[in-house]
Amino acid sequence: MAFIQCSFHSDALKMACSMNVIIPQVSATQIGMESGRGKKEYPVLYLLHGCSDDHTIWGRRSSIERYVAGRDLAVVMPEAHRSFYTDMKSGGQYWTFISEELPRIVKALFPVSAERRNTFVAGLSMGGYGAFKLALRCPEKFAAAASLSGVTDICQLWNAGFDGDMKLIFGSPAEFKDSENDLFKLSAELMKSGRPAPALFQACGTEDFLYADNIRFRDHLRKLGCKLHYQEAPGIHAWDFWDAQIQDVLKWLPL
Repeated sequence: MAFIQCSFHSDALKMACSMNVIIPQVSATQIGMESGRGKKEYPVLYLLHGCSDDHTIWGRRSSIERYVAGRDLAVVMPEAHRSFYTDMKSGGQYWTFISEELPRIVKALFPVSAERRNTFVAGLSMGGYGAFKLALRCPEKFAAAASLSGVTDICQLWNAGFDGDMKLIFGSPAEFKDSENDLFKLSAELMKSGRPAPALFQACGTEDFLYADNIRFRDHLRKLGCKLHYQEAPGIHAWDFWDAQIQDVLKWLPL
């Protein structure tokens, strides 16, 4: 595998940005890791970070490079700060960046496929919210999405010490409700539309402070008839849970 630290400019954010990228590499002498088999274009997984982290965190806290070895899968880990992957009320246009601009830049710079069947997204906490929002708002772009301990009900965060962030990102609770940032609304509208829906993977620790919200969203998705794989295990909002779950996500992806 090749590990690439990439600095680039974003027109959507009007500033320099960073992402880490893992690309399969064909090799004959590397010890302890499977080689890539060599493809003109690789399937790609966009792997999103949580609220307190950045584009380096998956590589620092998990063994994601080792986990994807031999799968012929590229992994793109972009930085999105505390944006909740949203065009902020008072801040950057992070939804435009992550949903439109970044895939174009990645395709221009790296040998990845742009086909829906080869494009996936996953994330933890804030990144789980971003992954599901990308899949539900852009189902024509993503074949599968995974949320690990994801924020599924943004409205709850106004009452959980995140009111400052929420105001900057979404405005008021009234402005957020029934907006294009509401996962409950997005999933209902997608299933009603009849458009092809991506496969969804949802996991949460049973001691996580977001567990009740995840159960409520799981039941909502099941009622809608979404193609959902749900799993839970003992765990809090921490990396030992996410490191284990991302390995299950990689096995589940329709590669």
